Amino acid sequence: MKQTIFEKIWQSRVVKNISSDLDVLYIDTHLIHEVTSPQAFTGLEQKGLPVFRKNKTFATVDHNIPTKKQHLPIKDTLSKLQVKSLEFNCKNHDIPFYGIGHENNGIVHVIGPEMGLTLPGKTLVCGDSHTSTHGAFGCVAFGIGTTQVQQVFASQCIVISKPKTFGIEVTGTLQKGVSAKDLILYIINKVTAKGGAGYFIEYFGETISNLSIEERMTVCNMSIEMGSRGGLIGPDEKTFEYLENKPNLPKGDAFKQQCEDWKKINTDHGATFDNTLKIDASSIEPMLTFGTSPDQSIAINDTIEGNQDLEKALSYMKFNSGDTLLNQDINYVFIGSCTNSRIEDLRDAAKIVKGKTKAKHVNMWVVP
Repeated sequence: MKQTIFEKIWQSRVVKNISSDLDVLYIDTHLIHEVTSPQAFTGLEQKGLPVFRKNKTFATVDHNIPTKKQHLPIKDTLSKLQVKSLEFNCKNHDIPFYGIGHENNGIVHVIGPEMGLTLPGKTLVCGDSHTSTHGAFGCVAFGIGTTQVQQVFASQCIVISKPKTFGIEVTGTLQKGVSAKDLILYIINKVTAKGGAGYFIEYFGETISNLSIEERMTVCNMSIEMGSRGGLIGPDEKTFEYLENKPNLPKGDAFKQQCEDWKKINTDHGATFDNTLKIDASSIEPMLTFGTSPDQSIAINDTIEGNQDLEKALSYMKFNSGDTLLNQDINYVFIGSCTNSRIEDLRDAAKIVKGKTKAKHVNMWVVP
């Protein structure tokens, strides 16, 4: 039977079928941070349970830490408590912890790939919705809630319903000035913020193959903005080149053999999806969001077409139907987030601002 990459990985990790739509799924890698783990650790200790597989769990602080003067105590009381709690819990349970100042500290979705913890063919979870970022490497990665974090601590498994499959094929060449962020905003606009609910998305086609690994991470990161469980892209030579010589991976011939095994998990030719969408990349222009949801976007030269569903968003943003976003005053600029804050993103931004000075009325932050 021909299968998609999602179906192959999921099926290989099912420990037990509880019912027709509920599985016990084994988790290969568990990433944790300071926000969603404290309650899970507390629940574990109340049951008198240890962390079942400590070598499968990795912790970093990334949500509630300062970006400047990190040598000073954290001022916010709750943030300080969460960071200290994670440090204590990791020490207590002998879990690798990458705290402030540690060479591996960083955004959880960035350090996973950089450390060779994010691998094709694996299942990976984290108490963070944008865990779908890791799907860029051909793994089934998704965010989980605190209760499921506790399940992974206790058993290295979660109880979960299997999503349906959604294949999004992107063909053609992106126009000059159109980025991976524009591509995924365009897709979200087409699918809508709820159109991906109940699905796990696979992106494929020549356009996707031509994206860099970092661009693929951007696309997969925002898969959840369609309501989907996650998104992934099958591994190829770019994936292998990125992962080669990363920590925690074999070297030489052993790595080459690993790559051959990874190739086998790609979607079979002729496999079918529960839902499909085909996108012509050449028709995409730079995208701008105008509302309060990622699917409320338009091409840079278009005007806003208001309707009843957009009334609250347009009122909040002080826009009207028929408005253009061109020549609007800019008040704030933020370069960062777990979608686009890797060194490659910052280099792109640096090319734009090099030799220029920002307007005095604009406030700008850069958060690597």
